Amino acid sequence: MTRNKVKIQRLTLAAFFVAIELIMGFTPIGYIPLGVLSITTMHIPVILAGVLFGPSFGAGMGFVFGLTSFLGATLHPGLTSFVFTPFVSVGNMHGNFFSLLICFGPRILLGWMSGVMYAGLYKRCNRVLAASVTAVVNTMIHTLLVLGGIYVFFAEPYAQALGTNTAGVAAVLLGVIASNGIVEAVFAGIAIPALVRALRPAAERMGILYVRGAEAR
Repeated sequence: MTRNKVKIQRLTLAAFFVAIELIMGFTPIGYIPLGVLSITTMHIPVILAGVLFGPSFGAGMGFVFGLTSFLGATLHPGLTSFVFTPFVSVGNMHGNFFSLLICFGPRILLGWMSGVMYAGLYKRCNRVLAASVTAVVNTMIHTLLVLGGIYVFFAEPYAQALGTNTAGVAAVLLGVIASNGIVEAVFAGIAIPALVRALRPAAERMGILYVRGAEAR
């Protein structure tokens, strides 16, 4: 297969994944509202991209994930949208540079780390276990970074928005980690191995699979 053909296939694949992420991001498929936060399925294509096509591809999809959060928070702001965009103010609560850091940083890292971790685990265990562990661990890291960033950079304004204090914010965020975070991690741990198994043969035939060569053990 020529390099140009591989390049075209990768660009086509990237467009396909971006389209999926955008559709999910702007429909109820991607975010299931739950109080002031949401359970998300947006991490699934990001992890899948990293696992199948490598850290760079995953990071790019993570950027798209962050972009959907940024646009949603900016164009349809809610009470706490300032934590994801610098262009929203609620009373004396303002978004800033750290809003962008929370919105994009953990999502880009999610895709990049998924590619790196899967490549490392693949050499030591079977594909299913490697994909499942990668999905669960990186989903939890993503959740911790987003919610931890909210607490570190916006604890007081977030508390004001919720009508509580910083201790109350900590309790809310820990509750989200223990509920939403675990649900998202378990879902990813089940969905990613199934999707990898379904899509890997096609990616292998196209010559664009990131981790190649070894048979499942």
